[in-house]
Amino acid sequence: MRLLIAGLQVRVLPAEQKKRQHTLFRCAAFFVFILPVRNICEEDYWINGKWNNNSIEAMLNVLIVDDEINIRKTLMVFMESRGHFVKSVSNSRDALAEAERQVFDLAFIDLRLGAESGLDLVQLMLHTFPWIKVVVITAYASIESAVEAIKRGASDYIAKPFTPNQLDLVTRRIAEVSEMEQRIATLQEDLSRIHPEITFTTRYTSMQRVVELARQVASSEAVVLLCGPSGTGKTVLARTLHNWSSRADKPFGVISCPSLSHELLESELFGHAKGSFTGAVRDNPGRVFSCEGGTLFLDEIGDLPLSIQPKLLRFIQDREYERIGDHQTRKANVRIIAATNKELDKEVREGRFREDLFYRLNVIQIDLPPLAARPDDVEQLAVSMLTFFAAQNHKKLEGFTDTALQVLRTYTWPGNIRELRNVIERAVILSKTGGIGLELLPESIVTKRHSARLGDPLTLAVIEENHIRLILASTKSLQEAADLLGIDQATLWRKRKQYEI
Repeated sequence: MRLLIAGLQVRVLPAEQKKRQHTLFRCAAFFVFILPVRNICEEDYWINGKWNNNSIEAMLNVLIVDDEINIRKTLMVFMESRGHFVKSVSNSRDALAEAERQVFDLAFIDLRLGAESGLDLVQLMLHTFPWIKVVVITAYASIESAVEAIKRGASDYIAKPFTPNQLDLVTRRIAEVSEMEQRIATLQEDLSRIHPEITFTTRYTSMQRVVELARQVASSEAVVLLCGPSGTGKTVLARTLHNWSSRADKPFGVISCPSLSHELLESELFGHAKGSFTGAVRDNPGRVFSCEGGTLFLDEIGDLPLSIQPKLLRFIQDREYERIGDHQTRKANVRIIAATNKELDKEVREGRFREDLFYRLNVIQIDLPPLAARPDDVEQLAVSMLTFFAAQNHKKLEGFTDTALQVLRTYTWPGNIRELRNVIERAVILSKTGGIGLELLPESIVTKRHSARLGDPLTLAVIEENHIRLILASTKSLQEAADLLGIDQATLWRKRKQYEI
């Protein structure tokens, strides 16, 4: 190592020669006398003033905060030799100023910055720039300071003098964590692009009560039971409850009770030990364990097998459970939100659902109204979904025609929001230019619209259009339809053109 460093040929301007030689000597002294000699191999050697390493490593933006200029320069040389972008400062004020000017992935912070405490800077840095990973470095290492550094949010703690291998290990691990966080963020963005955002803005009192009640109970630890037909947005509301709660930064898990067999459902819920049943080739911690501190949403709880219901009841009451094939009793801090499209009280009477579990689940019940009960919300949701799917499919659409909107408003929507989403996505995919008209809506929706009834909150035009459509569908000729409607064929022709029949 000495020969390698001593053998470096450094060309400098005469005026700077003395200063450069002094710097080179200090850096060499650090590597020779402080850091252990690095193992040299064909893939890893010092050449032209840099460590040559064939291993691929992610480039990081690194901030070095140390009051010793020698340490700053040496760390800077080493990090730059690894391809990282590096800035170095000597105090907390300059460190915060640099972090304001650009984004750093990693910060090496000395435990003692002259009269300042590096631990205080760690806490302030992470509070202001939470994405930064901090590594505390110190020549005064102790268990107490290491514990305190980790408590304040540091990712790692290394003592001086440290070796190149230690620095390599730390930076590689930080790079892997940063890359993983970026992948997770990208996946979350992809998920948001796959599913349109469902808002709870509504003009209807019944839905306003749902939103208000959800806001009130979100901050509590109570079990919430969401009731309503399939497709009304129970899963969306469950996730919203989680996001409104103090558990928002913890995991949110979903289990669909009817989608798994009895054995697999219990394993998915509570976990299993290796070899506990055929196919259990490895331990499975279970969804309860993975949602520690967060929320577990049990969709279609009415389909939960009777044999698993006592175990769920025990977990809700005592926060205790056992994995399949493991007698160790475990505890978990997980909030339960359940949903069903069944009448659970009826299921209880007929012996398909435990009464005690029903009462434990039914602490707070929120009933979601079907989409057909709020036609004005249909228009708002449809416009929002149209904007989303148009952007996803790189199309510029002008919106819905008046007739298409009337069809969407008056259709009964047995599949609720889920069906509406599918209809809008289909229309956008099939569209070419302009707006969404009747020709882009499924025939089943156009022909099976809700028939107008006396007292319905509909305009006369909608009632007239629905009546004409029903008459035309039930007669054999236009003349017969005109006679039944009490108008001539010319008037009927104009009405058909007006309503695009």
